[in-house]
Amino acid sequence: MPHSEYIVFVDESGDHSLTSIDSGYPVFVLCFCIFSKAHYSNEVVPKLKAIKFETFGHDLVILHESDIRNKRGNFSLLNKELRDAFMDSLTTFMEEIDFTVISVIIDKEKHKEKYSLPEHPYHLALQFGLERIYSFLHQNGETDKSLHVVCESRGPKEDKELELAFRRVCAGINRTNRPYSFNVLMADKKSNSEGLQIADLLARPIGLSVFKPSQPNRAYEVAKEKFFKGRYGTINGNGRKIFP
Repeated sequence: MPHSEYIVFVDESGDHSLTSIDSGYPVFVLCFCIFSKAHYSNEVVPKLKAIKFETFGHDLVILHESDIRNKRGNFSLLNKELRDAFMDSLTTFMEEIDFTVISVIIDKEKHKEKYSLPEHPYHLALQFGLERIYSFLHQNGETDKSLHVVCESRGPKEDKELELAFRRVCAGINRTNRPYSFNVLMADKKSNSEGLQIADLLARPIGLSVFKPSQPNRAYEVAKEKFFKGRYGTINGNGRKIFP
């Protein structure tokens, strides 16, 4: 089977626990970023590296939304002028590159209230996301090709459970009842993957757009322009799936 012209990067925001829910952020988010491989390799990677070189003098910095927000690590070294310039460059970069976002937001409190045996938030979000990726590929004539989905590793036990959930969906336990030609790849947390970093930068802002919709949200303003719109041009339920 030939390889798809697309690649998908996935990152999460929030934890999947349903026993101890953080009232300050009671949602779990999976953010799927779909790139054309040609655009990713020719435009996305070199442009993001250029921003790192310009800001830090090297490209070894890994962009984590929480580190930027809390001014940790390399981001603690930036004065206000450099930080503002970095944030402006990053926003412009995200606006200009071409990619598609599929996000799944699980409201954990409502999920627990609605179901006596609520499904694992990560596995549920994964299924919803993969189903919508299949719809995206169907619209682009790519369902007969092999697609790679890159997820950040969370530990041996969690990775094994994720892979089992992934393979179950791809075997046909999904809304189409069709097999998906998807392959999951687990990337180490320290891997300097531009695609994973972009997914990381968007996941929490997407969650906050649901939990705190009135809060200023610069990253979400970028993300909402990238959402998958489905067959009929609608974002809700396609690029932005809120459950329940």
